[in-house]
Amino acid sequence: MKIQLNTDVNIDGTEALAAQVSATIKLALERFEEHITRIEVHLSDENGGKSGPLDQRCMLEARLQGRQPVAVTEHAATVDQAVQGAAQKLAHLLDSTLGRLKDHREKTSGLPLSGTVPKSWSDSPVE
Repeated sequence: MKIQLNTDVNIDGTEALAAQVSATIKLALERFEEHITRIEVHLSDENGGKSGPLDQRCMLEARLQGRQPVAVTEHAATVDQAVQGAAQKLAHLLDSTLGRLKDHREKTSGLPLSGTVPKSWSDSPVE
């Protein structure tokens, strides 16, 4: 899973910030690692140089194998809080998205192919 960090002009995209963001995202999304090819992180300060409540924005976009990308956004007072909140939102979204896919596959995998009869059906006597 590749993580790509993008920042606006108001946030200094240092190596330390990239390492911290990557660690947070990897920890939150490690159970989905086999499904994700890339995560794009977009950090921005909505109020520029001025301070304000919930002015730090983190948008995460997950590129999934064989599926459309999914994205979430979180606003918070600090960059760290925004990244953590967005990672949690993305984990919930992937739980829902990939969980539905898994449930669908499990439900349909037990069905017989057309023209075939399960062994248990052919063993029972017909009355």
